[in-house]
Parts: sequence; structure tokens; C-alpha cells
Amino acid sequence: QLQLVESGGGSVQAGGSLRLSCSASGRSFHTYAMGWFRQVSGKEREFVGVIDVYGGSTTGLGSVYGRFSISRDNAKNAVYLEMNSLKPEDTAVYYCAAKRLRASISQSEYEYWGQGTQVTVSS
Repeated sequence: QLQLVESGGGSVQAGGSLRLSCSASGRSFHTYAMGWFRQVSGKEREFVGVIDVYGGSTTGLGSVYGRFSISRDNAKNAVYLEMNSLKPEDTAVYYCAAKRLRASISQSEYEYWGQGTQVTVSS
């Protein structure tokens, strides 16, 4: 079982950067694929990206391609979402999530979720 805690959210002006962290407590973190999702108030949560157990990552949204990147540090039980060139439309609550083994873009497959961290980008 994992417990996930996101941090690093906040308010930033358009064009700025933020680095979100997700810290995991529990065993065998290295066996979990870690996903990032985001949700705008009143809208469905959407897939942002995922990093697999080997460290290979992909971002799922065309709108964040080239601006967001994901990394992990298994020694620290942590995963990161680096967000650059932020836009007002990136404003959302960002969640990290964990699932065993294979990476997935489907949020229904994720077993564990953090509480989310708010990111607000002003124009």
C-alpha cells in the first residue's frame, strides 16, 4: 500500500515554471508506475503523463507536450512533474497516482491517489 502526498503547487504568472513533487510512503515504490492527472473545477480529471517503473515517461496531453516532463527518484520514493512555459489553461488541481507495474493512461487503473495540489497560472 502507498500513501501519496503532492507538493509544490502555487500561483505563478504565465510563462513561469513550477515543479510538483509527489512523495510516496510504503513499500516497493519502484514497482509502481506513477501518473499525473489534473482537474479543472467542474470538469473531468484528465491524464497529464506517466512514468513507468524503468523511468520511461510520456506526456499524454498535446497541450503540454514539450513543456511538461516527468521524472522519478526511487531512492527518495518520489516522482516529479516539471512544468515550464505555463499557461492560464494549465490552472488545475494536479494529482499523482500509482499503479502496479505497467504504465497506463486510464485513471481507473490507478490504485492510489494523492490529495492534489493547486496550480494557478495568471495571465
